[in-house]
Amino acid sequence: MEAIEPAYGTATLLLIAAGAVALLLFLIMKLKLHAFVSLVLVSVITALAVGFPVAQIPDVLMFGFADTLGSVALLVAFGVMLGRLLEVTGGAQVLADTLINRFGERRAPFALGVAALLFGFPIFFDAGLVVFLPIILTVARRFGGSLLVYALPAAGAFAAMHAMTPPHPGPVAAADVLGGSIGVTMLVGVPIAVVAWYLGVMLVSRWLGARIHIPIPEVLFGEARDSSGRTPEQQGGANGNEATPGRRPPSFGLVLLLLLFPLVLISFDTVIDTLVTAGTLDEGQGWAEFLSLLGSTPVALMITVLLAIALLARPRASSMSEVTANLDDSLGPICSIILITGAGGMFGGVLELSGIGSALSDSLSDLGISLIVQAFIIATLLRVAQGSATVALTTTSGLIAGAVADANLGDFQISLLVVAIAAGATVLSHVNDSGFWLVSRFFGMDEKTTLKTWTVMETTLGVSAFLVAGGLWLVV
Repeated sequence: MEAIEPAYGTATLLLIAAGAVALLLFLIMKLKLHAFVSLVLVSVITALAVGFPVAQIPDVLMFGFADTLGSVALLVAFGVMLGRLLEVTGGAQVLADTLINRFGERRAPFALGVAALLFGFPIFFDAGLVVFLPIILTVARRFGGSLLVYALPAAGAFAAMHAMTPPHPGPVAAADVLGGSIGVTMLVGVPIAVVAWYLGVMLVSRWLGARIHIPIPEVLFGEARDSSGRTPEQQGGANGNEATPGRRPPSFGLVLLLLLFPLVLISFDTVIDTLVTAGTLDEGQGWAEFLSLLGSTPVALMITVLLAIALLARPRASSMSEVTANLDDSLGPICSIILITGAGGMFGGVLELSGIGSALSDSLSDLGISLIVQAFIIATLLRVAQGSATVALTTTSGLIAGAVADANLGDFQISLLVVAIAAGATVLSHVNDSGFWLVSRFFGMDEKTTLKTWTVMETTLGVSAFLVAGGLWLVV
């Protein structure tokens, strides 16, 4: 759908958006109304307030909801299935033990973050987080303490790579719009993302984890079941987080293969998209389209789940019914996660279609300040106002493209602008961002705690990236 012509001025639209966020927080945090119901209710009220024709409001609501569900539901479902198989067969424990033996207990959070940086290079934030979740939870259970100490370094690493480095679509699109080199953007974006991750995520996660205790959520993967539906306690086992007693756990090599497999498949799609955007590869070639299909995140995860069933689960189960029972148990707990995330996308979609982005863009198009500061501020305000990092990134790139062309900048400077825009599009993730709800539900945090942890960490990550890019801008 296309955004409507703004019915009010920028100031009024911003007040409506701020009022909607305040109402949402009041309903959830004070009245304790379920987050899904609250998000849908506030989305309807906001759509009425910004001036959508009443007959169009159902379509407006479905725009953000369907778009978010389309991108989240399949990958969360297949990702949790894969995580479940790793969990009940002992694969996650094998990987965690290997990681801990190599790096030690003190460096386990750092090791998780570094691994997520490597995995996050070609894989999207939400897909990477879902696949990595059983490893994070297993390591956290092993050592105890706050989940934040282990979860934020990994989640922040995926967020940093997704926002700032090609071949992810946001920075690729921004570099293309600004007339820069995608290759140079990658060479500049990767080290800045790593530095920003260490400063804005790794160090901050230690501080947050020492002050806020988040227990390890048990509901996501549930308990393992055998073919008769018995849990490990009923079988005489220790708990639902270990492989069934008497069955040999998988090798580290097999577990690593299953984690790398979707990484390789997804890289097909991201690399091909990057080559097409850069003009290196002609669009419409059959072999490239087939590889892109295999690299589509839901398809890649589906293939990986089938591979995990064949190589990991079935040899360690008494029957296929046992495997199916465990997969079925994994899907129940994520229904709420998917619906709430979809409703968060609905709320963000209403704000996006309301015209608030274009109204805000028009008022910010000529701020009369340094180009890199202007890029960061515009992206930040757009991110806060309508929630979508991708919209903030692409809109900001289009707004400053003319000024960039007039300034006759080199590829290195343009790549710094891309990082600055991505940094602004990262900060202040809150209730109009579907990613906020995904993290909140996966880590078992309420909304207030998510604002105090995830929102803070996303902000320190974005500000760190901007400061590094801004410092380099001054030097060159």
